Amino acid sequence: MTGPTVTTPNPSDAGSGEVVAAPFPEPPVVPISPWGYGKPQLGERIFRRLSEGSGLLIVLLIAAIGGFLAWRAAPAMARNTVNFFTFGGTWVTTDTSAMQFGILELLQVTVFVSLFALLLATPVALGVAIYLTQYAPRRMSGLLAYLVDLLAAVPSIIYGVWGLHVLAPQLRPLAGWLNTHLGHCFLFATGNASMAGGGTIFTAGIVLAVMILPIITAVTREVFVQTPQGQIEAALALGATRWEVVKTTVLPFGRSGFLSGAILGLGRALGETMALLIILRGTQEAFGWSLFDGGNTFATKIAGTTTEFDNQYKAGAYVAAGLVLFLLTFVVNALARSAVAGTRAGRPQG
Repeated sequence: MTGPTVTTPNPSDAGSGEVVAAPFPEPPVVPISPWGYGKPQLGERIFRRLSEGSGLLIVLLIAAIGGFLAWRAAPAMARNTVNFFTFGGTWVTTDTSAMQFGILELLQVTVFVSLFALLLATPVALGVAIYLTQYAPRRMSGLLAYLVDLLAAVPSIIYGVWGLHVLAPQLRPLAGWLNTHLGHCFLFATGNASMAGGGTIFTAGIVLAVMILPIITAVTREVFVQTPQGQIEAALALGATRWEVVKTTVLPFGRSGFLSGAILGLGRALGETMALLIILRGTQEAFGWSLFDGGNTFATKIAGTTTEFDNQYKAGAYVAAGLVLFLLTFVVNALARSAVAGTRAGRPQG
């Protein structure tokens, strides 16, 4: 392949007026690297190797944790005489030759209390994020955001003690009213024994909602702040009110961030231990899909029976439950990433 040509007079044919084509010299070939034009520098190659190594290390650590849990759970699973995934009765681990344990009730309680807390926390977190980014004065916005973030710094054991001894007595009249007027619905139907102690899923869910509120609020607030100012000014120029600006620009732009924050909060709720352990141990009411029942989550079941970890088979039963919780977080994160990716793909380009 030749480059562009120009015409020049032929000196051997002087006076003839003939011209011939003289090619331009070919440009030098520069190899293209994954980092752009030219050969990558030493620092770029080192940074690339470190980045690849860090990503591989994370994958190996996660695989190692899952493999360790499966390895420790295998001996107990081999001696389990009931279906691990459908058995939801009392765990029998004293006779290690014929053990009976399953995760059905643990899974139900974990998902139920976490979704209840998420249902309470997400509307409040969304409202707080909108107010802090769009309505509050700048000085007040920073102070209020700092106070909301401080909720995440309170130890979970403090939340548990506060929920059982302070919040539960205050919620007892509301729980009684709900049980009296809405007792025909299975969500509010229960005996009076569980409500008397206050250690119910109703109390635990409210406490858990307070605990995950700062996580959802912080993520949502940071995304709302990134809304392009040009879109906001364009909406205001067209005569939109402040709420219409929020509805037409801020919420569509920050939808993926709000969803990400909600899933992070759900992941936090699924693994919460001490606060729920303190609250749910306040009643022995069996779980029956009512907010006023008791029960155990994966985390509280494992934490409340640490005295049985002196035997590999007894401990293996609870390690198996921990493995299910480990896999459950993977499923939740995978669903979250899929939902966020779909939300971003459908976001209008500004």
